[in-house]
Amino acid sequence: MAIVKSNDRLYQDLARSLLDELSQGRYPVGTRLPAERDLALQYEVSRPTVREAIIALEVQGLVEVRIGSGAYVKRLPGEEDRPGFNVTAFELTEARLLFEGEAAALAATQVNDADVAEIEVLVQRIAEENQDPNGTESADREFHLAIARATRNVAVYNAIEHLWNLRATSPEAALLHEKARHANVKPVVEEHSAVLDALRARDPNAARAAMRTHLSAVLEGLLFATEERALAEARKATQAKRERYARATA
Repeated sequence: MAIVKSNDRLYQDLARSLLDELSQGRYPVGTRLPAERDLALQYEVSRPTVREAIIALEVQGLVEVRIGSGAYVKRLPGEEDRPGFNVTAFELTEARLLFEGEAAALAATQVNDADVAEIEVLVQRIAEENQDPNGTESADREFHLAIARATRNVAVYNAIEHLWNLRATSPEAALLHEKARHANVKPVVEEHSAVLDALRARDPNAARAAMRTHLSAVLEGLLFATEERALAEARKATQAKRERYARATA
């Protein structure tokens, strides 16, 4: 059955439909929701839409997502329970792809040798943080903000800084990025190096393309992190990337 569409994002309509089904007792506490692919077919939506809807319910504490098993009902909603709908990780990354691609192109026309040296250090820090099981992604944030700063445009920098702040302040975005981190989906050094090389060459077209390629991969990584088989496969893929990087720098 197709969901009744409103002017909201499609995942929000689906989240409300699922919440209504929980309220009606269709899925008791402790039971597993249908698989992602089944919900996608049932409601005639894409699998990413299903993922965003489930995350919205998870943020509310209504369901618990278990890697490799699926989403289970944690509690039934009361009358006051309605998803808050903040910025999702998918929306955020789409916005970053638009803004940061153009920022990288602008930075390539303004960047100086000191900027390049700083960004090069940050690429190395990203590699080091990836090797630390308890590492954060602070170097990744600083890498992107350094490029924004190199545009010499305060408005561009403020816009990109705000997008990065949303990663932590939007519950939906923070939750999915945390899931990706737990699935060992980390910043890919080679993608950041490609952006650095384009900036070093002062090539705006190459910088734009490299940044867009990188953020498209981030979007794919977020999708991958929510797949039922993501944990083992992501670790395997990340290990392969580390080995390739180690060989390249040996």
